[in-house]
Amino acid sequence: MIYLLETELKDTKPLFISLNSIFGVGRYYSLIFCKKLGISKNFKVSALTEKQKLNLTRLIENSNLFINSELKRFLIKKKKDLINIKSYKGLRKLKGFPVRGQRTRSNAKTAKKINIKI
Repeated sequence: MIYLLETELKDTKPLFISLNSIFGVGRYYSLIFCKKLGISKNFKVSALTEKQKLNLTRLIENSNLFINSELKRFLIKKKKDLINIKSYKGLRKLKGFPVRGQRTRSNAKTAKKINIKI
């Protein structure tokens, strides 16, 4: 296991797949990071050298992406702002109802789990 940017990357998986486990890095950016480093997307994480790990860390940090705790903090702040300005979306989140117009009569169980009070 490699610990990179607050996330453990599994050794058995390809680099392209294991970069997706970093919160905020999706398939698109993991492919871009592999191309910029000159590494095949099927390259295993266990085969990375120390220099490649360092280059990968620098590349991700220098890209202007919110990742891990920064992104989580941003999303929570965004939800709190919606509640503070009393928008429709914010009030629905506050009450625990679906936000995007779904019905509440029979299928609102998931929304009640997700839209907990902040």
